[in-house]
Amino acid sequence: VVYLVVFHLSFVMFVWSYWKTIFTSPASPSNEFCLSKADKEQYEKEERPESQQEILRRAAKDLPIYTTTASRAIRYCDRCQLIKPDRCHHCSACDICVLKMDHHCPWVNNCVGFSNYKFFLLFLMYSLLYCLFVAATVLQYFIKFWTNELPDTHAPHAKFHVLFLFFVAAMFFISILSLFSYHCWLVGKNRSTIETFRAPTFRNGPDKNGFSLGCSKNLREVFGDEKKYWLLPIFTSLGDGCNFPTRLVIMDPEQLTVSSQNEPAKSSGANQSFPPRPLSESQNRLLASDSQWVESGPEEENVKSGAKKHIIVSLES
Repeated sequence: VVYLVVFHLSFVMFVWSYWKTIFTSPASPSNEFCLSKADKEQYEKEERPESQQEILRRAAKDLPIYTTTASRAIRYCDRCQLIKPDRCHHCSACDICVLKMDHHCPWVNNCVGFSNYKFFLLFLMYSLLYCLFVAATVLQYFIKFWTNELPDTHAPHAKFHVLFLFFVAAMFFISILSLFSYHCWLVGKNRSTIETFRAPTFRNGPDKNGFSLGCSKNLREVFGDEKKYWLLPIFTSLGDGCNFPTRLVIMDPEQLTVSSQNEPAKSSGANQSFPPRPLSESQNRLLASDSQWVESGPEEENVKSGAKKHIIVSLES
């Protein structure tokens, strides 16, 4: 009875997660990231890249955008005709811009991004458990096959079916284990597969850990605050997919030690720190004037030892 319950439960969760991964449409940017009709017409008329960038900067000044291209230009999609939010990329296979795009998976024929990343992780996990369960139950017959203790049945080739089933389950288990482990590492670092190979560029340059808020907060950003829903393929991810908390605005105690060692402190004055406002209410600091933000190194911190230091601990949902 226990065997049948575990088997059917794992199979149901596997199919459910797989179904949600396939048929959940990739989330696209909201209309606020689209250029107005006047700006779009002006952008298309301009031939100089500098003038086009000026139009994009003017349109993006009030948007929650913290990243640019490697050349410090506004990330704009000519295909979709919109300003790309942070972590958004255009998928050539789906021909749309996908929020927090991780990759396009040919095995599910869908983009893996903000709307279905949790489902994809659960699909990998339940696939892993399902393969492990199959391999474990067939293992005793696999051992009997090699010791010639497996009796012949009415189907002479049945023992070869057992051999084939064990090898298929074992090989899928090993391959899925490597992929699942990799994505667990990505969740802990709050990165996507694209960001692993090409770090997002912030005001202070490329920073592969720019969106990391600490392992626990990174985990909750994908799976949500309610732990009872973590193992169910229902959408519980935090946020809207268009803007994300960053270490440039919101510092976390888990990141304090790392940040103090690896990055120069950033403040807007001797006695001022980053504005204590949620990311969704913050204006675009990246596109603001340089005089608003002053980056100071370790030497300058010694001079400013009397400055107030505020650590903002929050996770914008």
